[in-house]
Amino acid sequence: MLGPFLPRYSTAGRTPRSPAILRHGHAQPAEAGEPERCYAFRMDMSLPTPASLSTAQARPVSARGSRPCGLYDLSLSELEARVVELGVPAYRGRQIWTWTYRQLAADYSVMTNIPATLRDALATEAPVQLLDPVRTVATDDAETIKTLYRTADDQVLETVLMLYPNRATVCVSCQVGCAVGCAFCATGLMGLARNLGAGEMVAQVVGAVREARLRGRELTNIVMMGMGEPLQNYAATMKFISIVHDPTGLDIGARRITVSTSGIVPKIDALAEEPLQLNLAVSLHAPTDDLRSQLVPINRRYPIATLMASVDRYIAKTGRRVSFEYALMRGINDGEEIAHQLTALLRGRLCHVNIIPLNPVDVLPYERPDPDGIERFASILRCAGIPTTVRYSRGLDIDAACGQLRAKELGLPAPTRASQRKVPGRRQQLDTAAT
Repeated sequence: MLGPFLPRYSTAGRTPRSPAILRHGHAQPAEAGEPERCYAFRMDMSLPTPASLSTAQARPVSARGSRPCGLYDLSLSELEARVVELGVPAYRGRQIWTWTYRQLAADYSVMTNIPATLRDALATEAPVQLLDPVRTVATDDAETIKTLYRTADDQVLETVLMLYPNRATVCVSCQVGCAVGCAFCATGLMGLARNLGAGEMVAQVVGAVREARLRGRELTNIVMMGMGEPLQNYAATMKFISIVHDPTGLDIGARRITVSTSGIVPKIDALAEEPLQLNLAVSLHAPTDDLRSQLVPINRRYPIATLMASVDRYIAKTGRRVSFEYALMRGINDGEEIAHQLTALLRGRLCHVNIIPLNPVDVLPYERPDPDGIERFASILRCAGIPTTVRYSRGLDIDAACGQLRAKELGLPAPTRASQRKVPGRRQQLDTAAT
């Protein structure tokens, strides 16, 4: 049951979720230092009516087998094998691979040292472009660039490139929508349309590499923090990582790749067995089951004790530090008592906490704590010996919050602002206005 400080909402208007996706334990993976958070949280928006939502999202989803397999879906060994099947030497596959990931060729026609017959055959069965850019927007300082893509089956997804003085990071989406349904996430409120293929994820990274190079930069980091839950699309995510990590291609180091999860316990265990030294970030947002179950509904399936046990197994197996993401909301999860509960939960673990103060947006029912409140919360963790960083989201002025630009493209009704009134205690009553 929702507490008095979280708006009630219905799931009636959400896109129906695939039973396979709902079986979290059987879903299908997975970074470097302290991960960047690539979006400004759009927290707990009121849902559109079922009729308006279904109209806006009436986009047919093609069957998995009918979606084209693109060049970006193929590993180097698979590409070599395919060209041999077409009757040419394997080295032609390596040449195409170099064109694709070193020269960033956008079409087979520019691969002038490849026989025309081979180019024509591959253009038909493994096209280079699986995503069409619909719109690209940038912040005034041009340090955050968001791209909206359209897939072959007319779905839309988002990618964000963030430029820092010492690195360039792309935030990649792994699903069209999301089945997890976090209370504060625009993507989750729209439901899940489908998983993205490995090639569609690779295409986002290649697009980010091009954007970075246009600005005289090289892409250095990847965070799986865009639309979707990576560990519910495990097989495709792991193939994507293996392709972008290949040293003969984009050569993104495993320690520069971060996989974020809401807490899919069986797949955290699977990730611990992977040979690559990836980074794991867990979206925690609350230290108790009562609060976290309201913010992150997957907690009802994998409660905090179960989640933390899987994190402990991951640390024991890999020896790598885990990052915990914590979106800080005034009057919701920022109290001193909650901070002490969080320190008790995390003390003694090899971890780092990223506190992400909520960016105040006019349409949101939640607000960012004041600077003193943010620092007070962070100080409690630091004084307990827990490494803690306060990270502010980027790209608020370009709809960079996860799912915002997609919602605008689909014509979904804008979320309404919640009226707020004080109630006794440190929490607030949030009454979401009708649409």
